[in-house]
Amino acid sequence: MNRVVVTGAGTINALGHSVPETLEAMREGRCGIGELEFRDVDRLAIKIGGQVRGFEAEGRYNRQQISLYDRFTQFTLAAAKEAIEQSGLEFHGDLAARSGVILGTAGGGVNTWDANYRLVYEDGKNRVHPFVVPKLMNNAAASHISMEWNLKGPSFTVATACASSNHAMAQAFAMVRTGMAPAMVTGGSESMLCFGGVKAWEGLRVMSKDACRPFSANRNGMVQGEGAGVFVFEDYDHAKKRGAEILCEVAGFAMSSDAADIVMPSKNGASRAMAGALADARVSADEVGYINAHGTGTAANDKTECAAVADVFGPHADKLMISSTKSMHGHLIGGTGAVELLACIMALRDSVVAPTISYEEPDPECALDVVPNDARDAKVDVALSNAFAFGGMNAVLALRKV
Repeated sequence: MNRVVVTGAGTINALGHSVPETLEAMREGRCGIGELEFRDVDRLAIKIGGQVRGFEAEGRYNRQQISLYDRFTQFTLAAAKEAIEQSGLEFHGDLAARSGVILGTAGGGVNTWDANYRLVYEDGKNRVHPFVVPKLMNNAAASHISMEWNLKGPSFTVATACASSNHAMAQAFAMVRTGMAPAMVTGGSESMLCFGGVKAWEGLRVMSKDACRPFSANRNGMVQGEGAGVFVFEDYDHAKKRGAEILCEVAGFAMSSDAADIVMPSKNGASRAMAGALADARVSADEVGYINAHGTGTAANDKTECAAVADVFGPHADKLMISSTKSMHGHLIGGTGAVELLACIMALRDSVVAPTISYEEPDPECALDVVPNDARDAKVDVALSNAFAFGGMNAVLALRKV
């Protein structure tokens, strides 16, 4: 089996338009959640979100590209550019033929769906743009990355609700580890912050009207965000041979299904995914210093996740740090695991653990070190990134300092 390392990272989200901006915001415990700005927001009960501000598609893409790129694709391409440029890879010959793209998204082109439903049902139009289908399809972002950077190997999109990015990155990891590909571009993206996207989530009655407070006793729900996180996963020997900068090692992963309920999480499913990731990475529970939690800010998720951590880590659960960066950038649904992986890289590489902000009241059912409100300087050798999705889809990545 090949060792797999991360040699490039890129992002755009509510905290910043790049990795340095995002990590600076995480270190400062800055909140990217604010008042939403889009058409008909006044008709919504939920008016806050982790919206990407100051992103002008016209300054990045030409008119033909914009006609093909939904907002989630625009974010993905921007993040991919940063990641691939940092990696220093140029995809030609055999490297291009064998390397590919695996991305996660839950909704794909939700903004395109929303805009064109308006045209047909509200405005009474009988025609839509001929590129509506290729613009809204879930694999659009992966396809455009493959075309932009000449990636001719395995390329596809994974959709497993809030675990989509972690499932996608796990598949990319497996392909590099088994030698199917020398490098893979992977991660995820989402942009559901439009009238129809938020209105649908309102129906679940799990959304907060004021803030995301994971693990805090007075939490009152999740807050949606948008954006993308993209990484280059590469064979360790290939990266070392060309002198690439290595951000961290992807050491293992595991996936599980609750097979229980479409929306309620299961402690058993989460426990099996975390324990499986440790076993796959061949690390013991007491080697883990940090967990980036799924931590949505709903009572069901937070309590279940904390119980699963206690179950897997036993006495060591009181010694490890666990935080939810969703408190800062919101829940990016299918793209969330990709942005959260940045917090794990920061902990491993820079010895800075991102905080859970907006934390106000201890919850006895979440009695772990949730790194409340302020980032912490701490040496971390092994980290886990958790993703537990509607439908009982669980995916956990284990990462190691190099």
